[in-house]
Amino acid sequence: MSITTERNADGSPRVLYLSRRDVGAVGGAQSDLYVRALRTALTAHAEGKTVQPLKPYLRANAATGHIADRIIAMPAHIDEPGVSGLKWIGSKHDNPDVVGLERASAVIVLNDPRTNYPIGILEGSLISAWRTAAVSCLAAEHLAREGFMDVALVGCGVVGRTHITALLEQFEQIATIHLFDARPDAARHLAELLGEQRGDVAVRIAASAEEAVRAGEVVVACTLTDRPYIPFAWLRPGAFVCNVSIMDVHKDVFLGADKVVVDDWDQSNREKKLINQMVLDGSFSREQLHAELGQVVSGRRPGREHDDEIILLNPMGIAVEDIACAAEVYLRAKRQGVGTWLDLY
Repeated sequence: MSITTERNADGSPRVLYLSRRDVGAVGGAQSDLYVRALRTALTAHAEGKTVQPLKPYLRANAATGHIADRIIAMPAHIDEPGVSGLKWIGSKHDNPDVVGLERASAVIVLNDPRTNYPIGILEGSLISAWRTAAVSCLAAEHLAREGFMDVALVGCGVVGRTHITALLEQFEQIATIHLFDARPDAARHLAELLGEQRGDVAVRIAASAEEAVRAGEVVVACTLTDRPYIPFAWLRPGAFVCNVSIMDVHKDVFLGADKVVVDDWDQSNREKKLINQMVLDGSFSREQLHAELGQVVSGRRPGREHDDEIILLNPMGIAVEDIACAAEVYLRAKRQGVGTWLDLY
């Protein structure tokens, strides 16, 4: 089944709407769909078979707003399966406390590149959280120490919970999870959920971020911080660090790591994030980068080569990933008759 402009009996175009419930119904609340889609999409990106403009950030209160308060437009085209699209994702750091809504919200619009007509509108925050976790899983497959058993998670919100769930689905050998959150209730809540779901895995709540990070063979940072707090000295030999929230590690981690990997250099080197800061001050450059993740996944560049290597993944999050995953969700929904058709005219 391909991505094509759908029509009603009278020839007028129609669009398939998929709610969060619909996305989950076709496998969009488990990691397998995303890991498979991303393996193909990141390989295509490494081969130059994608188009991905730099994503613009809309900040209504740039001077005084929180770093996580923004709306981002993320467009991309992928030659195979032949799909274009846009993720429009908003974030307001205080939504949970002020209005009782999740921090992030998103919609994804898919287009048929043969006509450029829209063919699908999908609730995007579930897809976004799971694709982010699946990127870390795919990276861990290539960059983490083989057979790793200890995972440290700093930040126990939606993205952190999804990461732990995905890692447990993809790596059965995980034995211990070390949790820390600046909000102790969030760590306790996640520990209780994990205890109910995976009684065979030990869950420990750390007293500090340092305690959690020092224990992790795989370290995952999923916070809203706007300043680094993880120094290189906290990392154990052989650690793989997923710097998911971008601002968590100090500059000495970039300089001390044996390998630094990003999902896309151009997307990462902007917005005054740490890589961009280091490029501007002359302490880091593309020449010091080991690889983009698609180069590793496709075998163009090596992943982990030694057990004691310390490897940093700095995933900015790229539209190619979202559109590939949304396309797979869309195709599954069409096959299974899930979703609601909307008339475009």
